Amino acid sequence: MAAAPPNLQLLEQMRGLVDRTLQRNIKGLEYFASPAPALGATPKDVLLTRGTLNLYHYRPLADEIYRVPILLVMATTNRGYILDMAPGQSFVEFLLRQGYDVFMMDWSPPRADEKHLRIEDYVLDFIPECLERVRTVTGEPDVTLVGYCFGGVLSTIYTALHADGPVKNLVTFTTPVDFTQMPMFQAWSDPRYFDVDRLVDTLGNVPPDLIFASFDMLRPAQRIAGNIRLWDHMWNDEFVKSYRMFDRWATDALPLAGEYFRQTTKELMWKNGLLHRSLQIGGRTVDIGAIAMPFLHVVAEHDHIIPYGASKPLVQMVGSTDKEEVVLKGGHISLVAGGNAIKRLWPRLDLWLQERSL
Repeated sequence: MAAAPPNLQLLEQMRGLVDRTLQRNIKGLEYFASPAPALGATPKDVLLTRGTLNLYHYRPLADEIYRVPILLVMATTNRGYILDMAPGQSFVEFLLRQGYDVFMMDWSPPRADEKHLRIEDYVLDFIPECLERVRTVTGEPDVTLVGYCFGGVLSTIYTALHADGPVKNLVTFTTPVDFTQMPMFQAWSDPRYFDVDRLVDTLGNVPPDLIFASFDMLRPAQRIAGNIRLWDHMWNDEFVKSYRMFDRWATDALPLAGEYFRQTTKELMWKNGLLHRSLQIGGRTVDIGAIAMPFLHVVAEHDHIIPYGASKPLVQMVGSTDKEEVVLKGGHISLVAGGNAIKRLWPRLDLWLQERSL
């Protein structure tokens, strides 16, 4: 078959360009006029609402359920729906379909009267209460604890202080332990220039704008580049849908309780208390070496928020004999959500959990 004349080829290219431009403009109007996408839609029951704390129990999607339930602990800076984005793109839904009984600790903005919350409140009160609720609802003595980002820090601290507690397996995603290996956060929280006491004493709870800006500073041009990509792909419904979901979550930062922020800044960012085993919680020293149950730590190869160096010592510090570190392609968010997570993290975690959830 003979090739089309050059003039006809050029005409076809121009027609395609015009069509795509029209679609882009029409879709652009729809984008700004349409409501935010609905996220976190997997059916669930609210077991507990207590100030900033929410405990969910997701309804089963499989006929046979593994004996050991899973309690997901979300990072305190963001909403938990990153783990439950949309049907077919939900980590929670995946776990349910694989036969796991899934619960989640999610967070609401701390109230003004919760500005005094400290790490102690999270690891000596919130997590133990949620674990007890999970055990009561399921009738099982054991629970698998899965923490994402700073939820992993809280889960690690809790488990180190309760080595003989109900946690049968501990899983952490992108969890820092050496805070000196987070250079941008170290720079903006430098005690020579950052007066955390004045900030907390003045504001009480730390506003979400500060949290959001700190993440944005890690990649200053990322938002501009993202908007350019969005415009270039505005004609592509699937791209726009995915972009809107992730953008909504990324900008939905939560305020942090003032004393909690002060404590994490001083004890973790400045003193590096987890790495040096000097962190005191409730009058007890947090020694990660006390963790003896099966342990899995998953890190992202291209994580700009929690660089690999910040996570690397964790597996070595844990005292378990059954322990594993998995380094997967992806970034801080794409490790747990999106196409990359569907292909890499989710099936890998399922394999690890199967024999440890019986």
